Amino acid sequence: MLKYNNILIAVDGSREAEWAFHKAIEIAKRNDSTLSVINVIDTRSFASVEAYDRTISQRANDFAQKLLDGYEELAVERGVTDVVKIIDYGSPKNIIPKKAVKKTGADLIACGATGLNAVERFIIGSVSENIVRHAPCDVLVVRTENLPDDFEPVVATEEFMNENKQ
Repeated sequence: MLKYNNILIAVDGSREAEWAFHKAIEIAKRNDSTLSVINVIDTRSFASVEAYDRTISQRANDFAQKLLDGYEELAVERGVTDVVKIIDYGSPKNIIPKKAVKKTGADLIACGATGLNAVERFIIGSVSENIVRHAPCDVLVVRTENLPDDFEPVVATEEFMNENKQ
């Protein structure tokens, strides 16, 4: 039978990632799969900032925990029975397609397409592009350019973002 047993969804708090998350929920329900939700805290950007602000890593961790708690709650409300939350540290481009896939046994990774423009993609590449290139399993990149105008995020809301900036 063609079925996904372990779905890994990468979230970053953006509206686009939440749109991909909603699609991952539906796939998980249809396949009776485990849904692993990952947020990777990109620690490469901390080095220069932490010299001035020692609380940044704790705030990033608190943000990730609240984000994943919100996504877990949403998935359970929508009928997913097995949700795993993962916070990891490092480069999302490396962590998601390599370490996280092994850790979860994922046979499908879902992620949103990026909002980077062509020049930014050329210079740094996108996380979704890197996942497609290096993942040992199927990858669903949810196109977000035509996100429905009426899509209202439940977790990645302005209130959530503002609450976590303090």
